[in-house]
This record gives sequence, structure tokens and C-alpha cells, in this order.
Amino acid sequence: MSKVLAETIQHERWGRCVSLKNGSVELLATLDFGPRIIHLSSAGGTNLFFEDREKNIVQSGEHFEPVGGGAWHIYGGHRLWTSPERAPRTTYPDNNPVEWEKAGDNGIVLRAPQEQWNQVVKEIELRLDPEGPNVTAIHRVTNRGPWPIRFAPWALSVMGAGGRAVVPLTGADTGLLPNRRFIHWPYNRLNDPRIKFTESEMVVDQGEGPTPYKVGIDNEAGWAAYSNHGDTFIKRYRPVPGGSYPDFGVSFELYTNALMLELETLGELREVESEETVVHEETWQVVKGLDLRQGSPEEAVSRLKAYVS
Repeated sequence: MSKVLAETIQHERWGRCVSLKNGSVELLATLDFGPRIIHLSSAGGTNLFFEDREKNIVQSGEHFEPVGGGAWHIYGGHRLWTSPERAPRTTYPDNNPVEWEKAGDNGIVLRAPQEQWNQVVKEIELRLDPEGPNVTAIHRVTNRGPWPIRFAPWALSVMGAGGRAVVPLTGADTGLLPNRRFIHWPYNRLNDPRIKFTESEMVVDQGEGPTPYKVGIDNEAGWAAYSNHGDTFIKRYRPVPGGSYPDFGVSFELYTNALMLELETLGELREVESEETVVHEETWQVVKGLDLRQGSPEEAVSRLKAYVS
């Protein structure tokens, strides 16, 4: 039987971190800032998550004065935000140390300090399956303010450069009525060469493009995949059919630029009472040796079907 090992380490770039591994999957979470799940790979494999080692993605300026100034850094990896997006509420400078504790035999909880001005507390619990390459990521946001606030939990996995994403677009047969949303951001170019479609999936090859590209969809199937370095990351969640979501009602968003690609899932948008906690859960799977970058989009989807059908 495999065993889940959780221990603190000193990383040469990211400082204090928690290492979580089981012989199939390796994760690394930051403790000096964040939290960020800065590393995810198969055992001994290459990190599937993006790491902003050159500090290329930073937001700062006068609009950060209400939260004490400073700058927001993407750092990389997986993070927890709240939607709708607005600075500085969303891009809160999460540069302070993070607390952590074990959660049973197979997991850890990462907890950030209460955010000034926003008055919320964010935490991420990671549970690692001792028998295989599966991770449960439980996101919690607690309203510590004296009155209700309206938001949706937002979980963003920032994937490294050079990979290929596959996202399902299938919808129910609604006859003469529309059955899906495909939401675009102002900077998109509809002829972006990185974006391709099969009969029922969107396939995005990360790389240089004319502009950044972001799209939102319903994603009734509740999964998305990203393949790089010979392995594939599959991310699952539970969208609510007909639920209330930000950004014209979509529960899944994909963003890419020349440096990375984000797979983003959202919980429902609603009013959260004082001292109430909202929860948004994902499950992750790392499929070692499944390479979707080779061949046509249709061939990639065909290889993936055995794992998501």
C-alpha cells in the first residue's frame, strides 16, 4: 500500500513549502505567500503548472491603496480567487505567510490570513489518494465581514507553456432553442490560430498568439484537460445546470497568453452571509504517459475519451 507523505521543505526559488506525495503524484504548496499549489506532476515528472520565475505577471498601482498597497504577483500554480473579477478585490496581494496543518492521514489544509478590506479568509484543502494519481482540491471562502457580500468561488489552474488543452462543448438537444453559451472577452481575435474545434470539443494549443484569448462556456460535462511533458492533467468539477454564475452565466473559463494557459472553474454566484463559508470542490488526475500534443485535435480527443467518458 502506498503512503501519503506531507512535509515542509525549503525550495530554492519559493522558500518554505509543503511537499505532498504518494509515489504516483507530487505536489508542492507555498507557505511564504499565497497559497499557491506551485507544483503538480507525476512522480519524478516535470511540473505541469506554470511558474513565474521572472515575475512577468504583476499588477500594481493606485487602485491597490485600499488594501494596503503592494503588488499582486501571479507566482504560478493553482490559486483561489473570487468572481466577478475586479481590482483590487480579486487581485488582492496575497504576499503574506500561509498557515498549514495536516488533514487526516492523506491531506493538508492551507489557510491564508484574513484579507484587509475584503474581509474574507481563503483556504485550500488537498486530499491525495494513497493508491493512485488522484487529488481532491476543496476550496473554501469565509466571509468575516459584518454584512453579506456577493461573490462566486473561483479556482484557477495555471498550466505551463507548450501544452494542449481540451475542453468539451457538448450540450443537450434543445430542438429549436439554443443550448450553450460561448462568451468572449474584448481582446479576443476570432481567427486566433491557437483555437481549433472538433465536433464537440475546443482544443487550444498554448503558444504565441495575436492577443491573449479568454472564453467562457457552460461545460455541462464538468471536466477539462491539459497535456504537456508527456503527461495529462484532468480537472473535474460539478457545474449546476441552470445555476447562477458570473460572466453571462458560465461555470468554466479558459485564458491563455504567450506564457501560460489557465483552466478556471467557478462555483455559483450568490450572497454570502457574515461568517458563512462557501465551498467549491475539484478533483484532479495526472495521467502519466498520455500525450495529447501529438497529431490532430481529433486524434487527441480520441486518446482522451477513455479517461473522461
